[in-house]
Amino acid sequence: MLANLSIQNYALIDDVNVSFSKGFTTITGETGAGKSILLGGLSLVLGKRADLSSLKNENQKCIIEAEFDISKYQLKDLFDSKDLDYEDSTILRREILPSGKSRAFVNDSPVTLDILKGLGERLVDVHSQHQTLRLTDNDFQLKVVDALAENSENLKNYRTQLNSYKLVTKELQELLDFQSSSNKEHDYNSFLLQELELAPLKEGIQEELEEEYEALNNVEQIMEHLSTANQLLNDEQLGILGGLADLKRAFSTLADFGSSYTAINERVQSLFIETDDIASELENLQQNVEANPQRLEVVNNQLQQLYDLQKKHQVISVTALIEIKNELSNKVDAVENSDSKIKEKEEQVAKATHLLDEWALKIRKSRNTVIPKLKSMLQESLYLLGMPSATFKIEVNPSSTFKSNGKDDLVFLFSANKGSDYGELKKVASGGELSRIMLTIKSILAKYEQLPTMMFDEIDTGVSGEISNRMGEIMQQMSKTMQVFSITHLPQVASKGVQQFKVFKEEGGGSTTTQMRKLSEEERVKELAEMLGGKSISESALAHARQLLQ
Repeated sequence: MLANLSIQNYALIDDVNVSFSKGFTTITGETGAGKSILLGGLSLVLGKRADLSSLKNENQKCIIEAEFDISKYQLKDLFDSKDLDYEDSTILRREILPSGKSRAFVNDSPVTLDILKGLGERLVDVHSQHQTLRLTDNDFQLKVVDALAENSENLKNYRTQLNSYKLVTKELQELLDFQSSSNKEHDYNSFLLQELELAPLKEGIQEELEEEYEALNNVEQIMEHLSTANQLLNDEQLGILGGLADLKRAFSTLADFGSSYTAINERVQSLFIETDDIASELENLQQNVEANPQRLEVVNNQLQQLYDLQKKHQVISVTALIEIKNELSNKVDAVENSDSKIKEKEEQVAKATHLLDEWALKIRKSRNTVIPKLKSMLQESLYLLGMPSATFKIEVNPSSTFKSNGKDDLVFLFSANKGSDYGELKKVASGGELSRIMLTIKSILAKYEQLPTMMFDEIDTGVSGEISNRMGEIMQQMSKTMQVFSITHLPQVASKGVQQFKVFKEEGGGSTTTQMRKLSEEERVKELAEMLGGKSISESALAHARQLLQ
């Protein structure tokens, strides 16, 4: 419920701060006193867009704060999802700066306007003449039917299944689109893949082939150098090995004459062993190296194939070619296997459709069950509101498409007078009739679901006498389970509030300001008497006012 509202520097308001109680609150005031300004300020803190024209003093910022008791609204999950601190007593604040920028806060945490608006819709339902047009909206009409049918759980399950249906349907369409576009490229991709599959693609292959090519291409030079090295090592007279053998024998003898010779002897022994090992490897290399023009041609062709593929695919490594090969393989496989995937996805869509149809049927049956009850409640209430001949024709017909609230088309027709043809509300109901129908529907909804604070803006326009008294009683009855506000010109409605506020203008200091204050019991009597009889208050008007309050 709305516990407190503070408005500073907005339109004609300098500073207004008012507190409200639960139950039914009425707001009165002369035409032009600023009741719409008050409502405009509340709308801003609920997320409506603003501009600089909202500022009374263009050099100061406008601040609007609304404090709500939300302990019974079960909004903690919403706060968690928006990463906001939850408080049973939550404060929404809106600031409009002289620069034109706007800021929004929830419990002092900055939020976007969308978050503020989304939360505001859960806290206050502002009913204006514009909102009455919602009554003609098919989705709103179904919401009323579903409230009576207690379809909330069915709708929750339906929407869960609807999301699954949309997902698999989207996936099927993506497969079909992919198949259609990929078929055009399939032959070319297959050709590219075959080229890559015929190439010797593996990590490090290019380096191996390049090394082997260098060896085969320079075999004569390699053999010449190996022969020279072998001669240097093994020549009988001048060979390195022969000399090292003599050195080895000399130091073997010297090792017996002291530790200093022993150390050098060990090094000479190691040098001889290492050189002898090199000579053995050189001999093996000489035996294995031979000219092989056939292998040289093979290696050269494989390298040229790799170079050509890299140039063709505009890459510089075999690794990149392997990645391209894998991508092409996936594309070719996807096309070649798409028929089986499409068939599998079509089966999933059929299953999802069947389950969705089952939930849609449950919802439809529940709706059809409560329609007679809804018609009866509407007609009985409207009879008391001065529309004794009002009747409705309400039908639920199966739709060909799945909607967010089921698979139904709702026929919601109205006739205000006997013998009149049924027609759509927006075509056959007057503004006053629409207001009374909306009030009736809101009162029905209040019995079946937790509604936010309800703010009725002159919903009683165009009615008087006993009808206005009955409208006040309906709002008073609604206020037993929720907080209800009514901005009204009718004393019969104003008197029904547990508290009454007056909006009025004050002139002073060369300017006009709008004020709002709670009326005492005696002030209410005078206010109601003035509403009944004008500025010149008679004793009969005062008596009538007291009677209304009692």
